[in-house]
Amino acid sequence: MMTKTTLVLTLAAVAAGASVAWVDSRPHWDDTGVTATAILMTSALFGASEPRKPWLWALAVGSWAPAVAIVRSGNYGALLALVFAFVGAYIGAGLRRAFAPPAAQTGDHP
Repeated sequence: MMTKTTLVLTLAAVAAGASVAWVDSRPHWDDTGVTATAILMTSALFGASEPRKPWLWALAVGSWAPAVAIVRSGNYGALLALVFAFVGAYIGAGLRRAFAPPAAQTGDHP
């Protein structure tokens, strides 16, 4: 079951990914490097915010740009954006685990 925090973060990740895809689909936008960097960095941000689910952030952020490209022009090469999304999400999650203080122990454990 999804917590409220995860639900809100998922909606934000979907909105961020859709925004990147919208900018990428503009007629005069032709900068794949900026789009790939935006997907990587956005996925990393969400991966760091909730490091237990990097796969969710990668799909929520990174699936929009390829979906739009495939539907609009049959460009299956745009699926490469998912690589950037997964790399970013797992880097963010890894950095969070490496540098964030450990969570406080709860319960009766000494």
